[in-house]
Amino acid sequence: MSSPITTELVKELRDATGVSVMQCKRALMEAEGDMKKALAILKKTSSDIAEKKVGREVKDGAVMVKTASKKAVLVSLHCETDFVSRNEDFTNLLSGLADLALKDGIEKMKVEARDMINPVIQKTGENIQLGDVYEVEGDTIGSYVHNKKTAVIVSLEGGNEELAKDIAMHITAMKPEYITPGDVNEDARKTMTEIFQKEVDKIDKPSEIKKKMLDGKISTYFKEKTLLEQPFIKDGDMTVGQLLLKNKAQIKGVRRYSI
Repeated sequence: MSSPITTELVKELRDATGVSVMQCKRALMEAEGDMKKALAILKKTSSDIAEKKVGREVKDGAVMVKTASKKAVLVSLHCETDFVSRNEDFTNLLSGLADLALKDGIEKMKVEARDMINPVIQKTGENIQLGDVYEVEGDTIGSYVHNKKTAVIVSLEGGNEELAKDIAMHITAMKPEYITPGDVNEDARKTMTEIFQKEVDKIDKPSEIKKKMLDGKISTYFKEKTLLEQPFIKDGDMTVGQLLLKNKAQIKGVRRYSI
């Protein structure tokens, strides 16, 4: 025998799911007033809705970092518009995914992510997809998030959390492509040499001067792209490498993600 679809029952289902009153009422009517069946119907509906939206481009979103003890996770979540990326349900979803990754690990979070994401797709009407997820471990970890769009985690050997956070902030602002000069690969060096060679060839100077100019251009370019050789944003009189040396610290790992 079906139960009457009362306002209280609709409100209870809405409080439990967050979807619209009409969706709750339709689910309860289909379930003949059975709350468990109505919840199952809404779960299936959210999955069907998500399936239909899966091909839509997700150009916006947000990133979040959560840290506990000697571990940090960076989680990115993509959606279609900035409006939804600032939505409370979207933010709560991202926070929940990050909490789960931190507590139970990235792989378990990924298994549960779709069931967490689908109801929010149903509520917002946009395609939402889990982006890159990273985990960083270490004795000294610092992070920095800029406008919820760019996040950096830095792990140090030595130093302290404040130093790690400062370097994460520096990386966010300066976007280095390499950590140390040794990280510059031969392909990158060859490409830039060819580009600068064309510039130098146009200059009317003796060959030995042109060779020095070429070497100078290549050296300057890669210094600007290498973290340890960049002037530190909080003190331009020292490089990041000198800052680390002063604090008896070394870079152990870096993870950066930008929407």
